[in-house]
Amino acid sequence: MNRGKSVPYIAGAAGVLLIAFLVVLAMAKPGDSESASSPLLGQPAPVVKSTTIGGGTFDLARRKGSWVVLNFFNSTCVPCRQEHPFLVDFAKEQTSSDNAVELYTVVNDDSDGPVQAFFDTNGGDWPVVRDDDGAISVAFGVAKVPESWVIDPNGFVRLRIMGALTEGFLTKRLNDLKTQFAGGQ
Repeated sequence: MNRGKSVPYIAGAAGVLLIAFLVVLAMAKPGDSESASSPLLGQPAPVVKSTTIGGGTFDLARRKGSWVVLNFFNSTCVPCRQEHPFLVDFAKEQTSSDNAVELYTVVNDDSDGPVQAFFDTNGGDWPVVRDDDGAISVAFGVAKVPESWVIDPNGFVRLRIMGALTEGFLTKRLNDLKTQFAGGQ
């Protein structure tokens, strides 16, 4: 077959592959929460010091004694927007818990104005931590947002969740972790 006659076949094959890829993407379930491995699991959490959009300071080392969730977020991220109502529900749950978990949003590649406007519109009164130079995201190895990390009361990383949280997933996993590490607190 000469070169000129093979071009339509190659283009056709590429088109079929593209359509197959789009079908796979369309059929994938959005927002499936999934735990993921990381070299940080079971290790002390990275040093995190920053400021919050509300004007305060944040030092992860000062959170020892509490379970902590860091949720990496961007106001233009569609999965971040989809999971936000579940985070609002989770935060409300924690206000009546005997062993409450502290929730923090870490802003990933975004600015104060749009993030504050998002929270004003969609709720959420927990601290929002700036990551202006991306150092926090790099320290945790955040691949893409949303991504959530759970740190135990001793300051060790216990869970990495990649992708949007689904309803009840975070509560269930934290309850499992609290049971698993109850003796080691």
